[in-house]
Amino acid sequence: MRKSTKDLFPVFNYVVLSLIGLITLFPLYYVVVVSFMSPSEYLKGGLRLFPSDWSLASYQYLLSTKAFLSATMISGFLAIVGTICSLVITAALSYALSRRRMPARRAILLLILLTTLFNPGMIPPYLLVRDLHLINSIWALIIPVLTSGWYVILMKGFFDSIPDSLEEAAQMDGCNDLGIWFRIILPLSLPSLAAFGLFYAVAYWNTFFSAVLYITDSSKWPLQVLLQNMLIDSSTAAGGGAAQELMTEQSIPPETLKMAAVVIATVPILFVYPFLQKHFAKGVMVGSIKG
Repeated sequence: MRKSTKDLFPVFNYVVLSLIGLITLFPLYYVVVVSFMSPSEYLKGGLRLFPSDWSLASYQYLLSTKAFLSATMISGFLAIVGTICSLVITAALSYALSRRRMPARRAILLLILLTTLFNPGMIPPYLLVRDLHLINSIWALIIPVLTSGWYVILMKGFFDSIPDSLEEAAQMDGCNDLGIWFRIILPLSLPSLAAFGLFYAVAYWNTFFSAVLYITDSSKWPLQVLLQNMLIDSSTAAGGGAAQELMTEQSIPPETLKMAAVVIATVPILFVYPFLQKHFAKGVMVGSIKG
């Protein structure tokens, strides 16, 4: 009896987890289905799990509008340029803090640790951005979040695992500090850079709250802010600007446009994971165990 119960438990476990997985994936599947549904079929109403009339009309319309293309390009700029800048700053700061010869090393580490424990809130960052004259500037979405104290501490743990003998050997061969950094340290830290680069890219691509605070010009909205305004009823005051212009003067149902916009905003980051999966799996563990 006990043996049969043990044999049935894995089957029951797989069935329950499969059902939970299907329930979780169904909303995503429905979003994709509606985005490819033809306007005429959608207007018939009802729930369709597999439409008979597929159409790219919603995607063609979105990709032909200036507002949507501008928002996509801004989000792409944030994801690419912001990630590169953040990786350079984070890696350089982490490496410097991992070398014991750095002056005031412990004091700087303490200050970085304090930023992970205490959140300054909303007002101080806004005042800083305003005083730097970055309101309505795309750089306001990059410079205030250029690095993370938590990422610096984690990456420092990786650099701590690199022995000093490598640097000493390179110096004996006539390599200077920049040569050591570019020829030895960065190649060894590719798994760590890939892991943190993925974190940064997702965060920049999904930039929303800081854009709402610092960007008042609707022509400079990133994709997530434009999408949020599209999801709001365009007839309300909150759904104005570029989003209201995008949702009017067209014969395509607004719901299919919203679903297509959600798919376009989701797909780029999903494509990044397979290319970085090899380095990501190694990078998230690097520096955590020292032998």
